[in-house]
Amino acid sequence: MIRAAGALPWRRRRGALQVALVHRPRYGDWAWAKGKLDPAEEWPVAAVREVFEETGLRVRLGRPLPSSEYTVLDQAGQPETKQCRYWAAEVVGGDGKLVNEIDEVAWLDVPAAEARLSYARDYEHLGALVNADGAGALTTWPLVLVRHAKARSRSTWPDADPLRPLDVRGRERAKALVPILAAYGVTRVITSPSLRCLDTVLPYADAAGHEARLKVGLSEEGFAEKPERASYHLTRLLERGNATVLCSHGPVLPVLLEQLAGIADSGGFAENPAKVTLSEAAQSGVGKGEALVAHLVGTGTQARVVDVERYVAP
Repeated sequence: MIRAAGALPWRRRRGALQVALVHRPRYGDWAWAKGKLDPAEEWPVAAVREVFEETGLRVRLGRPLPSSEYTVLDQAGQPETKQCRYWAAEVVGGDGKLVNEIDEVAWLDVPAAEARLSYARDYEHLGALVNADGAGALTTWPLVLVRHAKARSRSTWPDADPLRPLDVRGRERAKALVPILAAYGVTRVITSPSLRCLDTVLPYADAAGHEARLKVGLSEEGFAEKPERASYHLTRLLERGNATVLCSHGPVLPVLLEQLAGIADSGGFAENPAKVTLSEAAQSGVGKGEALVAHLVGTGTQARVVDVERYVAP
């Protein structure tokens, strides 16, 4: 399988929703900015990179859109399956300079974009974006729940448990989380003060220039003493509505996941996949170093989870 990722940058002009398409002179087509994943690259990281390389625009990913699977021919003329994942995305920077295989970027309203797209499969992505907009669920903010990465074993650690550090694999995962969190534009870093949690998100905090805020209520010890504090911290984050990463422990995260499942929005559909994913994660547990991305609309008592993604540590 060929893996590729891309995004639909969107904006409003005079109240009208617009999306950005790219033109590839090599193929003479109009489509979404996208490209193949590099070895060991995560899907959202590739999506942000490819959009920048093709459009010169830096984007923050929002909610995921439907993926596409189709057949292409390799250099030997043999068929291969190509899977491409997409996200809605908002432009946060860049000069728009074209640098890679693209000779034009066009911002078009929805009817014009439908008329210009070269491939029928791309209509589904645009339709999903339009539907989300109509439901008031296109402008989202991410809350990323992370379980600390792999640490030294309790049995071999001679000091107090909160001082137990990450092991080699854990430190590698902490570095790998940096571009994932950056892809979603995380601006607030909240963590248990236990060293294994702090060191899981500190590489991102340092790279992005954000302060890591320590919350005793998210630690195992604090949770055991006052379980209600973990939910309190989550409620405060829902009130703020900032793009946030929260790092905690295996025993603490199920409470937070169930709280989020309670505000999952089905979007009018009979099924509620966001609620199902959150409830399953609460019951089965979150893996060490896993990042669960909850996409929310609204704040405070109006906050609703509209989609969920999970990125498991290798």
